[in-house]
Amino acid sequence: MNQTELFLRDLKKGMPGELPENLKLRLQLALLDYLGVTFAGVEANGEKLSKLIDMTERGETPAIGIAKRMAMENAIFLNGLNAHTLDFDDGTNTGIIHLGSPVFSALLPLAARHDIPVGKFLKAALVGYESAFTMAVSIQPRHKNRGYHATGTCGTLGATLSIAELLEFDDRQRKAAFSAAAVSASGMLKVLDDGSALKPYNVGKAALMGYTAAKMGLVGYKGPDDVLAGERGFFSMMYGDAAVQLQPIRLAGTFALEKAYIKPYAACRYCHPSIEAALTIRKKHGVEAAQIESITVRTYSLAVYKHDHTEIAGSGSAKMSIPYSVAVAVCKGEAGVSQFEGDILTDFDVLDLTKKVTVLADEEMSANFPAKQTAVVEIRIKSGAVYSEQVDFPKGEPENPMSPEEVGEKFLSLMLYGGRSRNGAEKVLAAVMDIENQFAELLDLIADAQI
Repeated sequence: MNQTELFLRDLKKGMPGELPENLKLRLQLALLDYLGVTFAGVEANGEKLSKLIDMTERGETPAIGIAKRMAMENAIFLNGLNAHTLDFDDGTNTGIIHLGSPVFSALLPLAARHDIPVGKFLKAALVGYESAFTMAVSIQPRHKNRGYHATGTCGTLGATLSIAELLEFDDRQRKAAFSAAAVSASGMLKVLDDGSALKPYNVGKAALMGYTAAKMGLVGYKGPDDVLAGERGFFSMMYGDAAVQLQPIRLAGTFALEKAYIKPYAACRYCHPSIEAALTIRKKHGVEAAQIESITVRTYSLAVYKHDHTEIAGSGSAKMSIPYSVAVAVCKGEAGVSQFEGDILTDFDVLDLTKKVTVLADEEMSANFPAKQTAVVEIRIKSGAVYSEQVDFPKGEPENPMSPEEVGEKFLSLMLYGGRSRNGAEKVLAAVMDIENQFAELLDLIADAQI
């Protein structure tokens, strides 16, 4: 068997027959988090999204939080675009990839159209997470260092294989779909530069191309026999070398789903240890911005590169900046959606403090990443006092998880931010947490733009 066939075989063999209760709960929380950030993303995209919707022809498929029915392709794309707009969706540090957004964006409309039972839906999501993560972790961090956005590239593969599982492709169809996904996978990190707003486009495109690749495989378009291998294969293109050691399914004995974080703060995950340390110092010592002479952040090198900027070019730039994230946490005592948009982006106190933050790469922390996501924040006060705090596992990591109640609170706050009624939001929350009995009701609820 070639590399492609071995990967697909091992993925199939690595999936459980029946989902254990702990995985069901984790999938419910992942879905709840996905729905919250996607509904909120509809609101955050505002006028641009309205114009896109106006340009979209009518069809039968609902996109999450949008009143207009459209073609399946457009609904899947808009789901993915909205899911990543706030950069508040789940992912893993190890694979440097957002996992849920491309997968759920494609699966939910298809599950509704094909009247898929809940068990098959959850199993398909598990397959999507595992396949996208395994591909990403096999080529990271070199993949990122070459300028690729793994959510766009490996997320396409995960979305395709989740659809193949959902719709019960045979082995030939699954391999053909996977090959088409590998051919179409793309996503560049240049979208992080110069105030660009295109990072969510990578995710919408991953979900859309995942669906398109699945269709190509389903109808019989044969791909390269081993799309992963060779000098012109996926690994060579994405890693720079065909000699990639493909990591095992269920790396270190756990599913990718179990390795994923859920974000409590609305910034890039690399900013979270520093945010948490800054919030702890503020709470412990009552530090105010006017008292601060300087702030030094020491963290791992991947978090420093392209995340140490103090010139803030907009919301996307703020979310990627450790200095801004620390400054806004100190000034406002929060790091939610509202702290990374609107008037706060031009707040004098926040921007002034941002310029007092220096971010340094620490050799030991870099060596320990991704096993630990360490940051040490040191705040020097004008009086001479120095306050320091270290965070190794920021809130939301598997080692320091958000509780179901905390994920629920995040979901409700995002729904309210998105202009949804509390009553409607609570109905969605209840349906997700009782998904085995209320899956059909859940699909109806999220198709209702008026909730």
